[in-house]
Amino acid sequence: MNRVGYSQFLLSSQTNYTLTYFSDHAANISHDAINHYLVKDKLSPKLLWEHISAEIVFSNNGCIIFDDTVLDKDDSRNIELVRWQYSGNAGGVIRGIGVVTCVYYNPELNRFWAIDYRIYAPDQDGRNKIEHVEEMLKNIHYQKQIPYQTVLMDTWYATLKIMLLVEDLKKKFYCTIKSNRSASRVEQRYDHKPVDELTWNEQELKDGIRIHLNKFPKLYHVQLFRIAVSTHKTEFVVTNDLSQQSAANVQKVFGYRCAIEQLHREIKGVTGIEGCQCRKQRIQRNHIACAFLVWARLKTLAYKTGTTVYQLKQNLLRDYLIQQLRSPVISMGLA
Repeated sequence: MNRVGYSQFLLSSQTNYTLTYFSDHAANISHDAINHYLVKDKLSPKLLWEHISAEIVFSNNGCIIFDDTVLDKDDSRNIELVRWQYSGNAGGVIRGIGVVTCVYYNPELNRFWAIDYRIYAPDQDGRNKIEHVEEMLKNIHYQKQIPYQTVLMDTWYATLKIMLLVEDLKKKFYCTIKSNRSASRVEQRYDHKPVDELTWNEQELKDGIRIHLNKFPKLYHVQLFRIAVSTHKTEFVVTNDLSQQSAANVQKVFGYRCAIEQLHREIKGVTGIEGCQCRKQRIQRNHIACAFLVWARLKTLAYKTGTTVYQLKQNLLRDYLIQQLRSPVISMGLA
């Protein structure tokens, strides 16, 4: 029993991802053997990079995207990594395992690849999400040394620490900030107020305005854009690219973030990443690692065949359905 065999199970199974279901369908592999492997092995996030790095098409205009997702364990009470946390997908606080993810996006090809992730488990490692993002970004820049130009983040990561880190790396960032974030126009530096109370003329809505964020270094300025996402929703996006003076371009660049949202939908939909019911954190970590490897394999095949990860997964049942329609094991028995 090894990670290849376990990953193959996650890839092949359609709805049930428990160890019992695996052992019931695998020849000469017991539940205890699977459990023993998952307890003893120690799979790390670097495996994802090792498996997918050769498939990535890099670009000097590449984007690094950070976000997090929650693996729903709302019915679980004894899994060690589970904690109460907010889930955007659920629209509220649920019990789950938090995963901070990192995606590389090629804007020329409109393709993306998951390249790193971290399990959010402050009770086990004492690290918060900001520290995980900081570690991943430094690893990308100094160890992986891949070409990229821009870092995209949502509101949670729009902190002084991360923004200044991107600045120090001489890269651009685009991130949303909360509507109540305190800021002032550069020409009114001491008049801080919530950004949704700043006044805009028509030209500024197109060009953006130069602002100072409260508690940032005195001479550190960013460009703020007010983006109308819908008739009922407005987002405030800041960037350290002070030459950026087009709200339309900002909306386009920040729109690249949908790639990481697609990753979260795909990995939950085709790998069974939420389906492990084991209590031990080591088993959960290894299960999540294998789920990322499964996604990487399916994504690579999807790009090569011009299909989707969902179609690849569903096509595993194609031959079965053809055979059952031709010669069903259970017949309807109607005259």
